[in-house]
Amino acid sequence: MNFEKVRWGIIGCGDVTEVKSGPAFQKIKNSELVAVMRRTAVLAKDYAERHHVPKWYDNADELINDPDVDAVYIATPPSSHKEYTIKVAKAGKPVYVEKPMALNFEECNEMIAACKAAGVPLYVAYYRRALPQFLKVKELLENKAVGDVRFVSTTQYQKASDDVLDSKNLPWRVHPEIAGGGLFFDLASHTLDLLDYLFGPIKDVRGFASNQAGYYRAEDIVTGTYLFESGVHGVGSWCFTAFEDVDVNEIVGSNGKITFSTFGNEPIVLTTASGREQWSFEAPLHVHQPLIETIVADLTKDSSQCPSIGVTGARTNWVMDEIAENRK
Repeated sequence: MNFEKVRWGIIGCGDVTEVKSGPAFQKIKNSELVAVMRRTAVLAKDYAERHHVPKWYDNADELINDPDVDAVYIATPPSSHKEYTIKVAKAGKPVYVEKPMALNFEECNEMIAACKAAGVPLYVAYYRRALPQFLKVKELLENKAVGDVRFVSTTQYQKASDDVLDSKNLPWRVHPEIAGGGLFFDLASHTLDLLDYLFGPIKDVRGFASNQAGYYRAEDIVTGTYLFESGVHGVGSWCFTAFEDVDVNEIVGSNGKITFSTFGNEPIVLTTASGREQWSFEAPLHVHQPLIETIVADLTKDSSQCPSIGVTGARTNWVMDEIAENRK
């Protein structure tokens, strides 16, 4: 596809679109946000007015079939990703879908097949693949800053948030029928996708998922080990009912190690026999913007620049499915 300007529509203009993603569509060259949709009409109208979007809908089909909309960003919970992706594909329009890509790997494959059959691209909102701090980690690896990579370890745990302690008003992110699982699916997916970007696909995975605290039905602790096709080993632990917040990834090689966080602003630290170096980065105001820029480049220049597509997004769902399947 080769648009002169990409005119975007958003399905599900909720919190994630307020700052993280929505404004970016208006700020990127050859990109424009022309329509938004939310099931509650008054909220859709309010978003459109505040963000200076000319059209708003309370019906997704109307937005999808609007001739002024060239491409659609699906920013709903995962339970509706497959349905909307297939509808957008059948309308002949490119799809940008939130992460995790779907409820499970099977749904991801249906989405990929629908977009392939329609001849439209499918992009997934794993925006960390385009953020400067993670591009720096990739650069260090490509330049052999730690020699040959041996393994990567992830430790991510946090306190139980106030919203999951209210059993009568639990957030959708801990309802498996809406989110695919619990906070592991929502948060760990970012790290697992990033590791896929840095080391390539995971070919084998083992793990356990449990609910220890009983605040909700979904898993609240996950441990896993994985083997990448590249030969790198990996191990990860995620807990969402711990006593403090920790977010550390460590890549260990034959000549050094790289330490960085997935969600925090801590500097990237390279440790070798020569000493320590570190780099600090500030996340952009609209964190989706660097990735959306690659998508717009794809759609306007008939190129292939976006690093996060349906095939890569589906791989992350496969890894999570394999781990969560062994729930104890």
